[in-house]
Amino acid sequence: MPETLDLTLLVIAGAYLIGSLSSAIILCKLAGLPDPRSQGSGNPGATNVLRFGGKKLAATVLLIDVIKGILPVVIARLLGLDMIWLATTAFAAFLGHLYPVFFSFKGGKGVATALGGFIALSPIMAGISLLTWLLVFVISRISSLSALTAAAMTPIYSLWFIEDITARWIILIMAVMLLVRHRSNIKRLLSGEEGKS
Repeated sequence: MPETLDLTLLVIAGAYLIGSLSSAIILCKLAGLPDPRSQGSGNPGATNVLRFGGKKLAATVLLIDVIKGILPVVIARLLGLDMIWLATTAFAAFLGHLYPVFFSFKGGKGVATALGGFIALSPIMAGISLLTWLLVFVISRISSLSALTAAAMTPIYSLWFIEDITARWIILIMAVMLLVRHRSNIKRLLSGEEGKS
């Protein structure tokens, strides 16, 4: 039992550290670009990088951030951890992205990393969430509204595709944190000031 607990804690700690590797900050530095936290919206994520770094760099940031959510959970699954710990691992990677220990705890909004975690927990649930994002985006052309709607709906989808109740609660907490991180976008949406993509 102690060995299993030690392994579980190691996986969770590793997930947080992986999440803390901000791809936007690292790749922008390697490309000789400014720190994304000092540009545009100030968010170290793919959408902000797109504004000044171009499509290829933004796509790379997006892909790495998704992988940051997938990889730790896949490792935890291969090690035979239960669903509650898989969800906790996804949360740890997500938390690392939001509050990266390597970058003064100033991270991104976490949409891509949360998505990666959801993909690893339940591809079907994540797929429906992605379809939700796509549908809202096609109708509204507003990226933040799409992300907010998908985040709000994911805990509901988890009722059908995640059996463990505690894991569902963790998914709900992640969704709430995503909404909180987008509070400035919510204010702009309510005031009609949020721009379209």
